[in-house]
Amino acid sequence: MTERPAQRTPNRQLAALIAEAGFSNAGLARRVDQLGLEHGLDLRYDKTSVTRWLRGQQPRGTTPALIAEVFTRRLGRRLSAQDLGLDACAPVYAGLEFAATPEEAVDIVGGLWRKDSGSHAELRKIAFTPAGLVVPSRDWLIGRADDRVSRGDPGAARIPVQGGRPVSVKPLAVPEQVRPPFRQRAGTERGPGQRVTAGDIAALRSVGELFRSLDNAYGGGHARQALVRYLEHELEPMLRGTYGEQTGRRLFAAAADLTRLAGWTSYDIAAHGLAQRYFVQALRLSQAAADRAYGSYVLVTMSRQAVYLGHGREAVQLARVAQQGVGSSAPPVVQALLYAVEARGHGVLGEVRAATASLVRAERALEIARPGDEVPYWARFFDDAQLADEFGHCHRDLQQYRAAAQHAERSLQLRAPGYARSRLFCRVVLASARLGLGELDQACQLGAEAATQASEMRSVRALEYVRDFERRLEPYRDAAPVRGYRDKVAALG
Repeated sequence: MTERPAQRTPNRQLAALIAEAGFSNAGLARRVDQLGLEHGLDLRYDKTSVTRWLRGQQPRGTTPALIAEVFTRRLGRRLSAQDLGLDACAPVYAGLEFAATPEEAVDIVGGLWRKDSGSHAELRKIAFTPAGLVVPSRDWLIGRADDRVSRGDPGAARIPVQGGRPVSVKPLAVPEQVRPPFRQRAGTERGPGQRVTAGDIAALRSVGELFRSLDNAYGGGHARQALVRYLEHELEPMLRGTYGEQTGRRLFAAAADLTRLAGWTSYDIAAHGLAQRYFVQALRLSQAAADRAYGSYVLVTMSRQAVYLGHGREAVQLARVAQQGVGSSAPPVVQALLYAVEARGHGVLGEVRAATASLVRAERALEIARPGDEVPYWARFFDDAQLADEFGHCHRDLQQYRAAAQHAERSLQLRAPGYARSRLFCRVVLASARLGLGELDQACQLGAEAATQASEMRSVRALEYVRDFERRLEPYRDAAPVRGYRDKVAALG
């Protein structure tokens, strides 16, 4: 590959890290080539290439970021190209950093919003990397809430701490009537430095509920870009505005929630690398908010994505980090959610005993929940319908089709109509279970209903659920019910 002319100064930083990692020159080159393949790059470096880097030659393109990622995976700490004495470059791994300060977190996530809201289509093509889950989840687990997040308010008090852990700030309740979330004050653009008010925070919460409802009903692709533009033009100026300590905590909590939602909608349209970056940044923002419980929910979301992509081991680890991070003090509904997500990871791995144990723990935790319990707004969706859905998915993955069908049917009976996409997923699970039980007619009827719903949504996940069912139909492709199914789907055209 063509490289820049050699510099005169040997790269001592790179040499020191090679020694620390225990790499040979050939070994480093091989790992860079392998990592490049993950991103569709045919690099073909060798030990001579590394020798040139050590002499001061600078590799081009995204290679410095790939080299930095090789050392990050090996040494277990986030390293940048500059840490290796290499020039800054196209940030293949930008957004996976767990920022050291709230200010840095705002810079990173703000950069993501701006790129995503523009014409940077390549951002939505970035690959998901399982190794990118390790450092952020570890840093969240061992980290503590930032001592100070206020801006322009030097007299703000620090947040209280109990038992070595920050006290979570409760989300601000959204009043029945708030100012319209998209209306600018007095018809003017918001600029950095303006004071953030309680009304601003309420509006952010209202926006979150609006986009969450659209996502549940119509899929992540329906209004994702509108959400990202809102984050860029409304939320980022607030984060760069003026606020005291308590308002700042609530602001970062709202920012974490909206950033997680941007990641969730990205995940739903199969922009998995971008979604992963949003989730990592939501995790960091939750730390600035001093909201440990919400951080566990972000990890749950990351675990769900890992399950969807078939990374069961990483999914289990993320769920366990979430459990360890909140401890036994979380409300029963939250505990049930954390156990159920762990079960999904075990299900993907085919670990029957571990999956069953986690499901039992989830069921028991939900049983002890009471109507008067204080439940975080983000966990209120986890009810009997959702638990039955988790059971159905797990039993399907474990090929326990009768149990899968029973739980999927129960979930569909209990699930509110507003959760249209979740109902679609559950209907496909039921169709797959009926197919596994040899009930071909019912399976095809259910599958056709799901395919019709999927055609009306902007959700790649919905389409992929249907495609998965169709792959399961392949052994029966000549049967009359399957031909009828294909005719119905073709008519959706």
